Amino acid sequence: MSDQPNILMIISDQHASQVMANAGNPYVRTPNLDALASRGVTFDNTYCAAPLCVPSRMTMMTSRNCSDIDVWTNPCYLRSDIPTFCHSLGAGGYDTILGGRMHFMGPDQLHGYHERIVGDIASYTHPGAGGGPNFVNIDRAGCGQDGACVRVAGPGHSNYKAYDDLVLEACSNWLLERGAGEQEHPFLLTAGFLLPHCPFIAPKALYDYYYENLPLPEMPDGYLENLPEPMKHWRETRGVEDLTEEEIRRARAGYYGLVEYFDGVVGRLLETLHESRMADDTVVVYTSDHGEGAGENGLWWKSNFYDHSMRVPMIWSAPGRFPEGERHDEVVSLLDFGPTLSDIAGAPELPAISGRSLLPLITGQPCDWPNEAIAELIDLGGYIPGRMIRRGPWKLIHYEGYAPMLFNLDEDPDEFVDRAADPTCRDIRNVLHDRVRAGWDPHRALREIHRSRRDRSALGQWGRAWRGAPADDPHHCPTSDDAVIWPEE
Repeated sequence: MSDQPNILMIISDQHASQVMANAGNPYVRTPNLDALASRGVTFDNTYCAAPLCVPSRMTMMTSRNCSDIDVWTNPCYLRSDIPTFCHSLGAGGYDTILGGRMHFMGPDQLHGYHERIVGDIASYTHPGAGGGPNFVNIDRAGCGQDGACVRVAGPGHSNYKAYDDLVLEACSNWLLERGAGEQEHPFLLTAGFLLPHCPFIAPKALYDYYYENLPLPEMPDGYLENLPEPMKHWRETRGVEDLTEEEIRRARAGYYGLVEYFDGVVGRLLETLHESRMADDTVVVYTSDHGEGAGENGLWWKSNFYDHSMRVPMIWSAPGRFPEGERHDEVVSLLDFGPTLSDIAGAPELPAISGRSLLPLITGQPCDWPNEAIAELIDLGGYIPGRMIRRGPWKLIHYEGYAPMLFNLDEDPDEFVDRAADPTCRDIRNVLHDRVRAGWDPHRALREIHRSRRDRSALGQWGRAWRGAPADDPHHCPTSDDAVIWPEE
């Protein structure tokens, strides 16, 4: 493998690291991701820096926390003058290509990528989303975070699945064309997929399999009635308090079915990489932007700091370059993703970053790793700021206006027992509570969010009055609806 290997980055949307067979899940079937892990290095405790699509992806790309880039929730824009790992790799001589999902909001749909071969499916990336056939008001039933999104689950097909098929085709064709020609520069190809994001609509054979074989979540007696107050508020505002067992079973079957379907997509993309004859000189990395609750702890989707929402897969594979079949239990973050890419590529390091290169851990070099991850989000319901810290076995969750929550994940991996009021945990609680709030100004974040909402309202009026697709975005996906569902009997 050359000093500057090609890099194939595969990123999914809403894949909890616990829902893979190689992570010990006895119900899901993920043979292609398992095979990738067997050929590479897996980080079992990888945390996103924000458990929601846009802030997670923008913090990953910049290696800066939400408060450092003013991106706290989905409608926020990443400023174009903030460098990303694509700027780093481009400066290091790489061609940077984006195929599919990255959930950029606003007119800048590249943020350092040289080329985009498939745009995003979401027409709401531009304010107002009005005008041409790809910028219409769209029906997004089943895609959000409310009880209806659980109840819509079942067998069938959605345009989210169709979109991933389109991304697979485009990225596969790009790899084959690249492999057939002369390669002047190494490349980073990001294959951005949308599955297993809800709606929980899966092909019938997969849905039926998991409906029959996947059990309901197990929780201690009285657990939901005694949830910490922030999580009671979370369930109330999202309307999931009265879900029936049948609705839960259907939604879980749909989610697991989508995970298996996506695993097949990964397998076909990796087959194409081998067909291109570039596999021996290509680093493959797989991750996701955040997890999915799927009913665990009575929670769904993302937007909370429990592990099913926060932990994501991360696998690095490179034949002859990285060890094979190794696993790491150090606490790492998606903030570490960009520095690792720059290190692998021999590219300039980004300024003012909060992450560190994982390459010493991947290659077994001596490394004093901090074993800590911090995340933040303003999305509990009613724009309540929150932050989380994971350090070693301990996790502390802080929401403004609420008492902190504390879990020992070695003793309580399911996060059933809040230890914050335990007098034997007072010292660690105080240390972590001080650490997670240090240098953090949630009130400034709230002011910026409200300012952004005000300004986007004016931009939205323009967008709804405009009669053509914005000239500065030729990269949108040729699909007008992003949540159309076709039932399958």
